[in-house]
Amino acid sequence: MAEFTMELNDEQKEVRDWLHGFAADVIRPAAAEWDEREETPWPVIQEAAKVGIYSLDFYAQQYFDPTGLGIPMAMEELFWGDAGIALSIVGTGLAAVGVLANGTEEQIGTWIPQMYGDQNDVKVAAFCSSEPDAGSDVASLRTRAVYDEAKDEWVINGTKTWATNGGIANVHVVVAVVDPELGSKGHASFIIPPNTPGLAQGQKFKKHGIRASHTAEVILDNVRVPGSCLLGGKEKLDERLARAREKARQGGERVKNAAMATFEASRPAVGAMAVGTARAAYEVALDYAKTREQFGRPIIDNQGVAFQLADMRTQIDAARLLVWRASWMAINGRPFTAAEGSMSKLFASETAKKVTAQAIQILGGNGYTREYPVERMHRDAAIYTIFEGTSEIQRLVIARTLSGMPIR
Repeated sequence: MAEFTMELNDEQKEVRDWLHGFAADVIRPAAAEWDEREETPWPVIQEAAKVGIYSLDFYAQQYFDPTGLGIPMAMEELFWGDAGIALSIVGTGLAAVGVLANGTEEQIGTWIPQMYGDQNDVKVAAFCSSEPDAGSDVASLRTRAVYDEAKDEWVINGTKTWATNGGIANVHVVVAVVDPELGSKGHASFIIPPNTPGLAQGQKFKKHGIRASHTAEVILDNVRVPGSCLLGGKEKLDERLARAREKARQGGERVKNAAMATFEASRPAVGAMAVGTARAAYEVALDYAKTREQFGRPIIDNQGVAFQLADMRTQIDAARLLVWRASWMAINGRPFTAAEGSMSKLFASETAKKVTAQAIQILGGNGYTREYPVERMHRDAAIYTIFEGTSEIQRLVIARTLSGMPIR
């Protein structure tokens, strides 16, 4: 087990500096354009693929870093560049985590490479969990998967929403209900291979922030996939469902569902994204405060501004430490006995909203215009308190974990 440390090693520092350079030289100059276009920045993703950032090998190296700091360090630097473009670059990762968390070794080796493609033919993937009537309440999912034993196929019907890369993805990972009587315990995850009949993109959303990232509905109309596309396999699913039915009869311990397993693994990474956006806004505000003069002196000479910057930096560092702790715990198999993963996402996402708002205030009227990036950063930051579990849901998870009670 790797010891917890707050110091990156030399190799990690080298990767961090490489990512920071890409974010500064490639992502940031393109940020305003793709935010206005509200389109997937394929040229930037291709550049990321060419240098090795958008690749299975890179994310595998970071994911399996024994210190747990590879992924949060990478997320922070890329999202420091721009949240919308960075989400287009890393959005495939959520689908990949879904396969890693629930799939067999054969499924991992077969499908994750197809999610990325290669530098000459870039692909993306989508993780589809939320539905029009089921966002935070995953127990209310209606998308249904029925097993056709005669053909060894699963037939999937339903509508997914808020799917990053939904409809444009090469590979979709879909969470569906296989046993409605078990609620959230009766869910399973399925791979939808490329060009599968019955899958179509629905509404593409025009968003407040992260506008360079494609978000859309995914319609599944009698989608048929081979039995091998059930993540984990049918034998494992049958065993899990049997345990869940027995526990339900006994009123015993809860059994985790497929969607929650994915979210638990990814929440600290979302916290790192928020830290990157907050840090970017803080740095813009700090530079502005040093050079902007009012009443014959830089505005940072005023306590009202200086104290805001002190609080911003303190909150960012505290958020990073929570993210790093949760990431280290996850990679080293330490259970989140106090919902440390949710803690990290909650604090970091709230920090991003607060810090970006303070940055606008420090820049004054300039901060409210699109001539300065803090306006965009503030719009982007709003998503962190919403996706992959709202702040309210994180608080509920933390409270339930601490109390052991079904708080409602």
